[in-house]
Amino acid sequence: MSDSKREQRKDDHVKIAMAQNDPQLTDFDKVRFVHHSIPSIDVDQVDLSVNLPDFSMSSPLYINAMTGGSEWTKQINEKLAVVARETGLAIAVGSTHAALRNHKMASSFDIVRKTNPEGIIFSNVGADVPADLAKQSVEMLQANALQVHVNSPQELVMPEGNRTFSNWMENLSEIVQTVDVPVIVKEVGFGMSRELIQDLKEIGVRYVDVSGRGGTNFVNIENERRQLKDMSYLQNWGQSTVESLLESKNLQNQVTVFASGGVRNPLDAIKCLALGAEAVGMSRPFLEQVENNGITQTVEFVEEFIEQMKKIAVMLNAQNIEDLKQTKVVLDSSLKSWVEQRSLDN
Repeated sequence: MSDSKREQRKDDHVKIAMAQNDPQLTDFDKVRFVHHSIPSIDVDQVDLSVNLPDFSMSSPLYINAMTGGSEWTKQINEKLAVVARETGLAIAVGSTHAALRNHKMASSFDIVRKTNPEGIIFSNVGADVPADLAKQSVEMLQANALQVHVNSPQELVMPEGNRTFSNWMENLSEIVQTVDVPVIVKEVGFGMSRELIQDLKEIGVRYVDVSGRGGTNFVNIENERRQLKDMSYLQNWGQSTVESLLESKNLQNQVTVFASGGVRNPLDAIKCLALGAEAVGMSRPFLEQVENNGITQTVEFVEEFIEQMKKIAVMLNAQNIEDLKQTKVVLDSSLKSWVEQRSLDN
């Protein structure tokens, strides 16, 4: 594929993603909390900072991987980097493959580091990228961590997508051993199973982003690019973010879990933390904010989002993320059935 076609594909992804709508009801609506009528804490006592073995984050919210690889997406990344700088959020770039193939495209990614020199930044490659190129991706952004995205359904629906996956796990192992920063294995919206997280742990992966169904739908995006648009029947493929967090529950003391995929509001984000996530990523809400409303309003959106997370924590009598993890949740019958059939309580 030519560089111009790859650049067009990046732009197409963004345009189609922005045109998608979130479902009105999701698995987040199937998780309920027990209200505490008289909290023992004040809002200004809530501390949602995240202290991980390899880096710290002032907030559990982060700007998840989206884009890069074209002139338009360079402008988007620059705006998002300003938002991250002004709010202290960590930020991930989209797949850096375009820049690894064509160094002229590097500026559409490294603009994030130039704009946000002191920030927490995650670079991003696919699971098929050779370890030496993964290392270059980290160096390009002086990244604090490397997201390695796994996206087999997207590749299989993509007309020009990858058709070979048998070397992914071996290659992931080599990347983990080669790069000098933490590797975050990240789904792109199809969720993770307990078995996969266990396998990743065994090859040395210490961070996963379960990124479940419910947000940007890459089956739909790639199906729109198919001539016959004939694979829409896969639009509900995979586990939701809630199901993926339930899958990860018994491994959360061994692997650091991030959550993303379909997070619509501060309540969804708090539910992710209560289900064991250390941090919560969003993509399309930030993209829509910064493109439709500008940087200043996006900064205000972030500040208000975090403030509302703190207010919800007070209603749960939770002063920090560890307290939120101890909060009891009530699952509806379909989620309870998932837990039982998957033997996730064992």
